[in-house]
Amino acid sequence: MKRTDELVRAVAAAASADGFSLDPAQRATLDRLAVLGGELTGGSVRRGSARSLYVHGDAGRGKSWLADAFYAALPIQQKTRVHFHGFFDELHRSIHNHRSERDAVERAIDDVAGSTRLLFFDELHVHDSGDARLLTRLLDHVFARGLTVLATSNYAPDDLLPNPIWNHIFEPGIALIKANMEVWPLNGPIDYRTVTHNHTRGFAAGTWSTATPPLRSFQPRSVTVRGRSFPVASTDNGELTATFDQLCRTPTSTVEYLQWAREFSRWSITEVPAFSAADPEAQQRFINLVDVLVDADVPVGFSAAVYLDDFLADASRRPDAFRMASRLRLLRNAGVPKRAAESPIFDPIPLV
Repeated sequence: MKRTDELVRAVAAAASADGFSLDPAQRATLDRLAVLGGELTGGSVRRGSARSLYVHGDAGRGKSWLADAFYAALPIQQKTRVHFHGFFDELHRSIHNHRSERDAVERAIDDVAGSTRLLFFDELHVHDSGDARLLTRLLDHVFARGLTVLATSNYAPDDLLPNPIWNHIFEPGIALIKANMEVWPLNGPIDYRTVTHNHTRGFAAGTWSTATPPLRSFQPRSVTVRGRSFPVASTDNGELTATFDQLCRTPTSTVEYLQWAREFSRWSITEVPAFSAADPEAQQRFINLVDVLVDADVPVGFSAAVYLDDFLADASRRPDAFRMASRLRLLRNAGVPKRAAESPIFDPIPLV
């Protein structure tokens, strides 16, 4: 009981330091996380016997913040946090390193999981059949070894890999989640990202603007990732400037986005079209790019052909774009229609 109380107090203090208090649904989720923490740290609990937990709910309800704060406060060393895109990048690299071995995938999973007791999988979502197969093997591997998994997701387990053509491929993974994890919904009426007015740091310090950017004389550059070169507008002063076409209408992937998010502390993305003007592959790349940039907390200036509200209304026709929409609401909207600019701003509750 003492350990669970300490975890609750530590996370509540972190919320207070960030300027908000937890709502009832978040507090209930924190209490459940504290039980998980007590199981992992209790002296009478044998290694690996803690019940795994799958927290899911709509975008912007505080799942990742809560899980991150819990992970930071958990007083054990054998813990590993992985983000969806970073995880698959690391796993594919490890598989390549073990490619000459018969059990290359199992060896790669061991590299990722290591000797951890808790594997925290943030923003779990599955839209690719190959990733679905790898994730199923990972889950089978970690549960067979008695590891504890904490996952956050915008999707209930049955809704993962929602494309009906491919959904059956992840049915074994869904079965593993249901058999080994407590499925915990975190719901609430408010997407806290939509009431964020703190634009002082990280991704939230970025902007979405329809104003034509000032003419600048760029010396075209190229950036290289694992032997492949990609043209961009500029890499001056630690800032990556590139057009939507350069980032999303070329054969780029999250491998490149992850590398550039580590290399460049600011981004400018220009010539962003209406969402429907991009083909489905470019749309998915843009969704993945926003995922990576938010996780890396990189400030980005988006220069677009349409207002943000119109861009997001257009994107709402795509079922898996809701997460991107919630995240883009973090931005300072530097170009808005007059009718929106004249509307009163009311921030009824603190953000999460």
